[in-house]
Amino acid sequence: MTTDTNRYLGYPDRLSVPAGERIEFRLSSEQPSVKVEVLRLRCADVDANGPGFKYDVVASVIDGVHPCADQPIRPGSCAVIPHDGALTPRADGWSFGAFVHPTLVGETAKAIMGVWRAETECGYALEIDPDGRPVLLLGARRFTLAAAVPLHTWSFVGASFSLEAGTATVSLITPPDGTRPERSFVETFAIESDVLVASEPDFLIAAHHLDGAGRYVAHFDGKIEAPRVFAASMSPEDLYGFTLAPRTGATAPGLVAFWDFSIGITTLAIDDVSPNRLHGRLLQLPRRGVTGFFWSGAVHDFRFAPKEYAAIHFHGDDIYDCGWRTTFALDVPEDWRSGVYALRLTPEDAAPGDASESYVTFFVTPGRATKRADLVVVLSVATYLAYANSALRLYQVHFETLMEHVLWLPPDDLHLQEHPELGQSTYDCHVDGSGRAFSSWLRPILNMRPRGYWFNLINDTHILDWLEEKGIAYDVVTDLELDREGARALKPYRAMITPTHAEYFSLSMMNAILEYQNGGGRHMSLGGNAFYWRCGFHPAAPAALEVRRGMAGTRTWESAPGEVHLAGTGEPGSLWRHSGFAPQKLVGVGFAAMINDTCGYYRRLPDSHDPRAAFVFEGTGPDERFGDFGFRYNGAVGSEIDRVDYELGTPRHALVLATSEGLGAGALPTPEEFRTMVDGLDGTQNALVRADMVFFETAKGGAVFSTGSITYATTLGWNGYDNNISRITLNVLRRFLDPEPFPPAPGG
Repeated sequence: MTTDTNRYLGYPDRLSVPAGERIEFRLSSEQPSVKVEVLRLRCADVDANGPGFKYDVVASVIDGVHPCADQPIRPGSCAVIPHDGALTPRADGWSFGAFVHPTLVGETAKAIMGVWRAETECGYALEIDPDGRPVLLLGARRFTLAAAVPLHTWSFVGASFSLEAGTATVSLITPPDGTRPERSFVETFAIESDVLVASEPDFLIAAHHLDGAGRYVAHFDGKIEAPRVFAASMSPEDLYGFTLAPRTGATAPGLVAFWDFSIGITTLAIDDVSPNRLHGRLLQLPRRGVTGFFWSGAVHDFRFAPKEYAAIHFHGDDIYDCGWRTTFALDVPEDWRSGVYALRLTPEDAAPGDASESYVTFFVTPGRATKRADLVVVLSVATYLAYANSALRLYQVHFETLMEHVLWLPPDDLHLQEHPELGQSTYDCHVDGSGRAFSSWLRPILNMRPRGYWFNLINDTHILDWLEEKGIAYDVVTDLELDREGARALKPYRAMITPTHAEYFSLSMMNAILEYQNGGGRHMSLGGNAFYWRCGFHPAAPAALEVRRGMAGTRTWESAPGEVHLAGTGEPGSLWRHSGFAPQKLVGVGFAAMINDTCGYYRRLPDSHDPRAAFVFEGTGPDERFGDFGFRYNGAVGSEIDRVDYELGTPRHALVLATSEGLGAGALPTPEEFRTMVDGLDGTQNALVRADMVFFETAKGGAVFSTGSITYATTLGWNGYDNNISRITLNVLRRFLDPEPFPPAPGG
């Protein structure tokens, strides 16, 4: 029987919470009530062929039945400007317009700017109709220009009207772009003096008001730059030319507002440089730090030429915060163990055979009163967010070929297809085809919970299950703590583990681990494709991860030219190796290849017999295959794998203990690993397509052990946790927990 995992949906206000602090939960369902219990997860993998779904039910004050409401999700970004009547049109003349770079037209209109309400057909606005034509809305009347706005090209759309004169003008100016001359399209219309143009409380950019309840429609898809409003009837040329000529807002005759998006790019505020100072705010996190009409190509960092980045890319499917009301709050008891927790949500009076069971995951970290263990597992929240609600299996046409097997679509995928308002991952694209740069936890995430897709979090819990089985005390923190607190989050611990796929890391996270290792900490990196993408949490939207794909790396979309820098922090996105901080510098190995077919195993190398590493292979033989088994993947070397590269920073004193064997033609290198397309790139012929297991000492008695494979951890529980991967991992962990410092390596 298939379990209904989506009858109840929810999310927390904070994804990780220290014991002793409060967390709020926001739930939604068509059901009027929900039964709630709290689980501490040991293994979240429900695969019957794996270790099993393991958890403890934890008593809490939120146990029991709660009322539940059906709460909508309203995606779509826009700018909202309160104005207290300053943007109410003057009867003797009113003009407004903006540069636009539309990326999608179609079934519905796309609002540019104005104060028009769809419900009452009152107000004024500019929009682009489904055929791509500029439209001036005046109350219930529409004045449509015959010419269409070109897609993916900068144009200027403007309008002016005078109720006293009874005329309105709509204009479209397409500037020269090197392939065509400047063209102007202008039409003048007669209007009645009684049209309802009284303004709404808020002026909007990139949307219309639906009603008076703060709901919006007709979201714009594309870039908008330099919107302006004048209390005068201006010619199209003057309205357009105001941006091109030197200007000071205080001296422009009739200027009511001019929003300069080059100001505050790293914020969610928009600034009006006119004397009226009609500042606004951005909703649902549209993309800033994007090239504008004046981008020259000479500068690729908006911090050095903000006037060339004076645009905002709005999307009709942007989503940062669902904005749901809180259903209940939990004051996490101070004595709760850190770990992965989940609300289990079921019907109040479930009928026999009712297989409805939903989850909301959150992470409890050590509180002020918590006694710390010697070991900490750093869970990869940034990676979970990067993949949150991934719809690759639905919309990436190459995905089935890439995986080399027929795809199966679990119920969660079908739910995502039916409810695109949930938002997708940073691997997916917006409806206009541009890549999704943001992912937030302030929305339901279907693949970060038990009974969800097995990648990332579910694989990571195999490590927690193994630690529980071996009786090893541990704490759990997340990389959010590393991002916010730096190395202080790791300081109490003798050893740390990063799990199966710590792919997305911010600068603060990278520096935290580097400082920890250089301070004598011991780091076990038990995954693959780790420390690969440079990312950041947006300072003005702290629940949002931002990713810019750059123009290299294994990616499903590519950043537009000039748009590689993160809008939230200004730092470059793309791969860490392109910032001079390749993962090899941190843990000795870095992303080398994807495995789309047969998984492999490890064979020991001569370095494994070095006395420095004698502890690693105690209890094993010299010629064993390590990890030629495993749950789901059937091998310890699989999915995505990492290798040594001295040019990229692998320490010269690192011991390469083992390397992979058994990889097939479906093992292919990452794009940055080769410069020219040649024969022999796959794992049967290419010596660079491999996983390496390494060990090296760091400063002040610290050390690093890396396995270089995502699937490594899923072999730990094989054969009742009695296998050679489990054995060497336990050997390393026990030595890393031993307070005896590692002696400096020869030449290290």
